[in-house]
Amino acid sequence: MTKGLVYEHVKDVLIDELAVDAEEIRPEATLIGDLGAESIDILGIVFNLEKKLGIKLERGEIVPEDVVNDKEGLYVVDNKLTELGIMEIKKRMPFANIEELEKNPMVANIKTILTVRDLCYIVESKLNADNADSDNNDSVNDSE
Repeated sequence: MTKGLVYEHVKDVLIDELAVDAEEIRPEATLIGDLGAESIDILGIVFNLEKKLGIKLERGEIVPEDVVNDKEGLYVVDNKLTELGIMEIKKRMPFANIEELEKNPMVANIKTILTVRDLCYIVESKLNADNADSDNNDSVNDSE
């Protein structure tokens, strides 16, 4: 599936789930800040993308919840990401621009960095991984 087609599918789901106009959906628009998504909306977006595209998005693929909800003080202290927490977010969300999060590392700000472009990247990665798995299975079946 092409990037353009992935973008159109993501856009359609966002329009349906968030009741926003198509013009509001831009690659750089943040789901929460610009498009007004709430946590429950993110669940609906994930569900509908899975259904529409035949993929499975695991818990934590959109936002690494174990980092956000850290109670041991490794990633989060006083509702702020630690240096290690920032590094973990960069590692798990390499597609995201976390510049603003680095300036103001409050945990609540993690959810505000996810953009439409990031969501498309996640979906594309999942589709590519699923296609690679399918190709590998075909190769195994062909050699039998």
